[in-house]
Amino acid sequence: MRSTPEVEREIEARVDSQGFELVDVRWGGSERRPVLRVRIDRPGSTPGNGVTVDDCAAVSRALERWLDEVEGLSERYVLEVSSPGVDRPLLRDTDFQRFRGHRVAVRGHDVLAGLSRRLEGELLGLDDGREGEDAAAVRLRLADGGEVSIARKAIAGANLVFTWK
Repeated sequence: MRSTPEVEREIEARVDSQGFELVDVRWGGSERRPVLRVRIDRPGSTPGNGVTVDDCAAVSRALERWLDEVEGLSERYVLEVSSPGVDRPLLRDTDFQRFRGHRVAVRGHDVLAGLSRRLEGELLGLDDGREGEDAAAVRLRLADGGEVSIARKAIAGANLVFTWK
């Protein structure tokens, strides 16, 4: 079994019912031994204040009971539940609002803001599409103090950048 929207929606609902938020679901492995990687976080958490190993174990147990009954999923599946890590991916529009003020790296499908395919800076937030624009834009303050706005659809990936203290 490969990823299906129905399975992922059910995983999200079950993670939510445990008091956590689903960051992402990744499918790997083979048909005979699928690997399901689920990353969770605490709603509203900030870096350093996220999920614990015990939280991951509790969510894993709750998901396993359900996954054992999912038709078409090999009984040899492997479930990995983890925190999003210090380099948490930013996947939803709400992530770009929630982590305003944090250092992020943004990778583009092509060159971003005429500068580079990868930009790093302070996340200033997400602007809704303006008149004449068809999508939201992520705003960053770069190291040189300049600000750029990047169309959300131009972003291939984004994540928090961990800063050692």
